[in-house]
Amino acid sequence: MSTDWPEGYGRQVLAEVDSTLNEAARIAPTLTRPEWILALHQSAARGRRGRPWANPKGNFSATLVMRPPEPAGTAALRSFVAALALFDALVAVTGRAEGLALKWPNDVLLNGGKLAGILLESAGQGGHLAHLAIGIGVNVVAAPEPGALEPGALRPVSLLGEVGAQVAPETLFDHLASAYARREAEFTARGFAPIREAWLARAAKLGQTITARTAARETSGTFETVDASGALVLHTSEGRVAIPAADVYF
Repeated sequence: MSTDWPEGYGRQVLAEVDSTLNEAARIAPTLTRPEWILALHQSAARGRRGRPWANPKGNFSATLVMRPPEPAGTAALRSFVAALALFDALVAVTGRAEGLALKWPNDVLLNGGKLAGILLESAGQGGHLAHLAIGIGVNVVAAPEPGALEPGALRPVSLLGEVGAQVAPETLFDHLASAYARREAEFTARGFAPIREAWLARAAKLGQTITARTAARETSGTFETVDASGALVLHTSEGRVAIPAADVYF
């Protein structure tokens, strides 16, 4: 994979910031093109639903912010675009795909543990997006202590701890931007179908029993597929169920 910075994307590397997602929201109104932001240190990193995201020095924290032309639902499918791009970039920097898998809706696993997370944030009204921010965090050198996680969460792992790979954040940044540009071009030209197919080929626990948990209910069943809207499809004792958003446990 080429690590030439992709044409049409801006690049910022910040020594320190509260959060790359916060910075994305601040610069979004003035954007003339998609912008990548890498932070070497974040003082207020966060994950899904506002949960803290451990971010020791040497780990990877970046956000891509853009002003997509599509409706909100279509633009949100870029979580799958980003997951594939991150998978591609991790293969490029480690030289191996073994042990890597994608966990619905937005995690990358290594040897069964959580290596990386992806978080989408947006602003807009009535289905129109003013901006979309895709935050990506990777445990490059260190993983959080398991005791700091919620019950049932997958064990956290790092690239260094699992495969001995020593990767500079800036190196991963360049590979990720290059990989994302290729996957984005495919998404723009051909829609979600090829992205969905490629994502499913790398999916963790496909065909196996998993549990999807929302604030309202918990659903267990066989992971059949991801549908054209990005929803998780489970085969349960009550039939086929499509789940648009949930936390998944296995």
